[in-house]
Amino acid sequence: MVETNRLRFSSSHVLRAKRLRLYLLTAAIALFTACYLLGFWRQTTGTIIISTAAASRQLQPSTCPPLLDRVNSTRLDFSSHHQAPDADDDLSPSDAAARGLYFPPCAAELAEYTPCEDVKRSLRFDRDRLIYRERHCPTPEEVMRCRIPAPSGYRIPFRWPESRGVAWYANVPHKELTVEKKNQNWVHYDKNTGRLTFPGGGTMFPHGADAYIDDIGKFIDLQGGSIRTAIDTGCGVASWGAYLMSRDILAMSFAPRDSHEAQVQFALERGVPSLIGILASIRLPYPSRAFDMAHCSRCLIPWGKYDGLYLIEVDRILRPGGYWILSGPPVNWEKHWKGWERTEEDLQVEQSEIEAVARSLCWKKLTQKDDLAIWQKSTNHVHCEKTRKVFMKPQFCQGQDPDRAWYTKMENCLTPLPNVTDLREVAGGELAKWPERLTSVPPRISSGSLSGITAKIFLENTQIWKKRVEYYKSYDSQLAERGRYWNLLDMNSYLGGFAAALIDDPVWVMNAIPVEAQSNTLGVIYERGLIGTYQNWCEAMSTYPRTYDFIHADSVFSLYKHRCEMEDIVLEMDRILRPEGSVIIRDDVDLIVKIRPIIEAMQYSTSIVDHEDGPKWREKILLARKQYWTPPDPASRKKQRGTQSSS
Repeated sequence: MVETNRLRFSSSHVLRAKRLRLYLLTAAIALFTACYLLGFWRQTTGTIIISTAAASRQLQPSTCPPLLDRVNSTRLDFSSHHQAPDADDDLSPSDAAARGLYFPPCAAELAEYTPCEDVKRSLRFDRDRLIYRERHCPTPEEVMRCRIPAPSGYRIPFRWPESRGVAWYANVPHKELTVEKKNQNWVHYDKNTGRLTFPGGGTMFPHGADAYIDDIGKFIDLQGGSIRTAIDTGCGVASWGAYLMSRDILAMSFAPRDSHEAQVQFALERGVPSLIGILASIRLPYPSRAFDMAHCSRCLIPWGKYDGLYLIEVDRILRPGGYWILSGPPVNWEKHWKGWERTEEDLQVEQSEIEAVARSLCWKKLTQKDDLAIWQKSTNHVHCEKTRKVFMKPQFCQGQDPDRAWYTKMENCLTPLPNVTDLREVAGGELAKWPERLTSVPPRISSGSLSGITAKIFLENTQIWKKRVEYYKSYDSQLAERGRYWNLLDMNSYLGGFAAALIDDPVWVMNAIPVEAQSNTLGVIYERGLIGTYQNWCEAMSTYPRTYDFIHADSVFSLYKHRCEMEDIVLEMDRILRPEGSVIIRDDVDLIVKIRPIIEAMQYSTSIVDHEDGPKWREKILLARKQYWTPPDPASRKKQRGTQSSS
């Protein structure tokens, strides 16, 4: 009887346990279903946002509008829910304060600091061919972990197109060119208004850049869309590039870092695409066949020397059928030799050397009229291959990558153009005219020369970025406001989709291709009619502080995760971003939550939003806005020191 009762009790217990498990399973299914429906509802009605205040060390209140503009947002905290704690792991928001994240302001004297073109460091290097003025980056021990300040009295730059002709003196406090080029209309200073004005003049265009460009237009069609990208070597204050922009031509201007004249800094403050650079011993950081037009106006580059090495480099980056324009010495030396303070014989020899190098490159001289000379590169190398028996130098390069241009030594050899099957064929493929060039499949892709990138991928990428840019604008009101931003940087451009999506906005974009990227796509970007440069983001960019209004970083930190410290990359972003400028970083969520406290410690307000396709994606978007701050003005510092010493 006892045994029977035990069996009945056991059966009843098992039955109740089964029912309990069934109830729990049903409840779990109901809970999961509710969570799924809730997530789906949030995706369709509002985006999940994480928002915090910026670092507390605010030196001057910002006048910017709120960073986020969307409403009906739900706040979440990602801080410690994505991976287990690890004593050796990178920084996470929860322990940022405990680890003492702090990036102090640099000394006020470093307001124009360019790490890889530091004037003092450059003196260690070879003076031959001006090699000391090339990129020479600091060693890890020399890298500074402080924030570059804006100069005292810094003001938000004028908006384009007004900025083309005027800038605040406080932003670029240099008067040297107003004295040295006083009679050439480069730049004037008005102490009553605190403004620098740029009349558009130049040494070789006394009637203004517009009139000078009109003269070029008599020999080259600048209006039909065949000329879109240009490069200005030794650009001065970049008036040539500034006035080409109104003609829908993008010019990349460059000049070396100087100790006092700040030519490139003036150009950037005006809103002209520019980089610090020099023709010395390494290639310019651009791919082959990049530019429709190259220009030198009294740039004083020794084109005929070193077996024509520098013209050979221009030939590498010049597109088949492209043009090289030269004004200034030695052109029209018969008229100007006394004013140039050189002998007739010296100038005549220089002209002969340039003519000889141009012929050896198979260039055709189109014209020489007054102070202007123009050559045209051949559209293919069919004839040029035959003339190598006549011109012993330069011979064609053998086995080198013509697009490799990051610390790559220049060579005295001619970069071969892609093969053609017909004498009239354009080597590498003929480009569509602008603006069709922007959306047409680039020849580098249609020819199959880029492994893994097809026409279908290119077209899909273009549509993806249109959607993404609209999504960005819904959160960043300053990006959405026409005219608020002008100088933009895309740190990892891939096919240039971000810049292409902004083509109808009044902006220009510097497209950077990391040298560590899986595919070298900078040539594609130029074939789209956009401009850019190679860059290693473990190093500083060849530009001045406060170059850009807006910086976009797509998967940059994933790319450099095991290559260098993310703090150093963020510090470089901070150096080249203008006060009250914005940053958008899209990356894996684990990296986003590590970057956030770093950038907040640099005095930014931040927010994190979901991927444009909803919360199910690991990729998140960090929006950050730099606050305005400057060091105290020198008079205040002096007064403060006097007060302290007297007490």
